[in-house]
Amino acid sequence: MEKRNFTRITEFLLLEFSVEPNLQPFLFGLFLSTYLVTVLGNLLIILAVSSDSHLHTPMYFFLSNLSFVDICFISNIVPKMLVNIQTNSKVITYEGCLTQMSFFLLFGELDSFLLTVMAYDRYVAICHPLHYMVIMNPQLCVLLLLVCWVTSSLHTLLESLMALQLSFCTDVEIPHFFCDLKELVQLACSDTFINDLVIYLVSVPLAGGSLAGIFYSYSKIVSSIRRISSAQGKSKAFSTCASHLSVVSLFYCTAIGVYLSSAGPHSSHSNAIASLMYMVVTPMLNPFIYSLRNKDLKGALKILFGTVTKKDTLSQE
Repeated sequence: MEKRNFTRITEFLLLEFSVEPNLQPFLFGLFLSTYLVTVLGNLLIILAVSSDSHLHTPMYFFLSNLSFVDICFISNIVPKMLVNIQTNSKVITYEGCLTQMSFFLLFGELDSFLLTVMAYDRYVAICHPLHYMVIMNPQLCVLLLLVCWVTSSLHTLLESLMALQLSFCTDVEIPHFFCDLKELVQLACSDTFINDLVIYLVSVPLAGGSLAGIFYSYSKIVSSIRRISSAQGKSKAFSTCASHLSVVSLFYCTAIGVYLSSAGPHSSHSNAIASLMYMVVTPMLNPFIYSLRNKDLKGALKILFGTVTKKDTLSQE
């Protein structure tokens, strides 16, 4: 078999959003404001949960961890975008590209796994309310969180080690605004059969298993709610999982949009837009969805801001 000589590259070029100079300030301001709103919103969720003892429950424990992951998720992508827009540069180093790709996989999977765990938490709360605190004890909550982190970290390590084995020729232009594993595999000049095999045998089952767990939990939840006789009881049961269901729908609809846009012809621009919804807009909306639909969380945020006191809140109850 003939051996090919590969050039040891030191950087990639991110081509998306290399737009006209007069649009650069608008894009910079848009992404900067979105980033600040996302970080502030999720940080407020974490502070509210940690500062109010009434929110020290499994649901809010997982919610605060989801907010932390969302901050890390968007911080892995947007700051580099802002730097490139401000400096009118498309360059990202080889090491920086692999690092960005690894953290994207890690936090993206953590998002998915945490949403699955939160769906299980809602299933226990609605289908087994009398045994909720016994089943969802602190030890189980920590164990579930640990499983999420370990599984995501091991898969990320596997994909990263496989990506390190890839060799690249002179074409180092990535038609995206961040380093995506799929784009790197497509750019490689070396054999990518093992990489594709790992993606389909590991990544797809993990994502599919997470989604299947959410579907199973909500099928049980819907079945349990249908057995409730009173309309008020049904409404109260549904309200306990409405926020999570909204976040799940937003997360997976945008994720599926990314997949469908990347599979279609002339997919570069549409894939970038769908990816922006998935990686930037979704983490920004999550805090609003939870805070606007949750009286306990809104009360904790008011206390955090000092607009009401705990005494006032207790008197209102």
